[in-house]
Amino acid sequence: MAAAPTGKVTFVGAGPGAADLLTFRAAKAIAGADVVIWAASLVQAEVLDHAREGAEILDSAAMSLEDVVAVYERAVRDGLRVARVHSGDPALWGGTQEQVDRCAALGVEVEIVPGVSSFSAVAAIAQRELTIPEVAQSVILTRLGGGKTPMPPGEEVREFARHGTTMAVFLSAARSGQLTAELLEGGYPTDTPVVVAYQVTWPEELVLRCTIGTLEETVKEHKLWKHTLFLVGPALSASGTRSHLYHPGHFHGFRRADPAARKSLRAQGAQGAQGAATS
Repeated sequence: MAAAPTGKVTFVGAGPGAADLLTFRAAKAIAGADVVIWAASLVQAEVLDHAREGAEILDSAAMSLEDVVAVYERAVRDGLRVARVHSGDPALWGGTQEQVDRCAALGVEVEIVPGVSSFSAVAAIAQRELTIPEVAQSVILTRLGGGKTPMPPGEEVREFARHGTTMAVFLSAARSGQLTAELLEGGYPTDTPVVVAYQVTWPEELVLRCTIGTLEETVKEHKLWKHTLFLVGPALSASGTRSHLYHPGHFHGFRRADPAARKSLRAQGAQGAQGAATS
C-alpha cells in the first residue's frame, strides 16, 4: 500500500535581495517545490529563476497568515512541496515561528534554510568587521520601539545603547529622530560612526556614512523611511588593534606558539587586566 501524502514546507532565507546570495541549499529547495510563496516586495524576482516550470507561484504580500496556512493544508492533503521564501534570514523578523507552529499542528514536515541577513550584507559592503578586539566583541540586533509590533520591557534601543558595542538597528528609518535621541540617551557620543544602508544588494542600493549626530539629517535628506538598516558603534571606524587568533604567540590544536611571542602576548594581557582593574 502506498504511503499517504504528507507534503513538506521549506522556509527559505533568500538573503537581503540579490539572487546570487542564495545558498545552494536554498536554490535546491526552490527548484524542488510544487508551490513557491515569496515576498515580492522584499526578494528580487531573479530568485524565481530557480523555480521549476509549472510550479505555482504566490506572492505573500497579498496573503494573510490564514491564506498561507491554507497552502500548507493543501501540502498535507496532496503531498506537495512548498518553498516559503522569506527575505534575509528566517530567524529574524520574518513571522516564521507562527508558521512553523501551525505546520507542526498540521503534521507537515518542515525544513528551515538559513539566509544571509541584511546586517551582515551591509557589513560586507562597508568592508567592516563588527567585532574588533578591544573595541567591540558583541553585536546587538534590534529595532526601535513604537512600531507595529510592541517591544518587550527592557528592550528599548536606549537600554541596549548603554553597552556601547556594535548595534544593527532594523525597521527604524521612519523615526530617525527618535532613534538618534535613544542612541544618545543610552550613552553613545555624538561622533559615533553610523552606516546607513538602503535596499542593500538591490540595484537601487544606497550606503551612506555619517555619525549619530548627523543620522537624522542624513536619513531625511535622502528621504529614507523603509528598507533601511543602521549599523552603529565604534567598531565601524576602529583600527590599530590585533586579534589573538593569528598572533604568533597564540597556540591551538594546529599551531604551536612562538615562545618569545607567547611571553609578550601574556605580558600584554596582564597589563590590560591591571589597567581594567584600576580604571
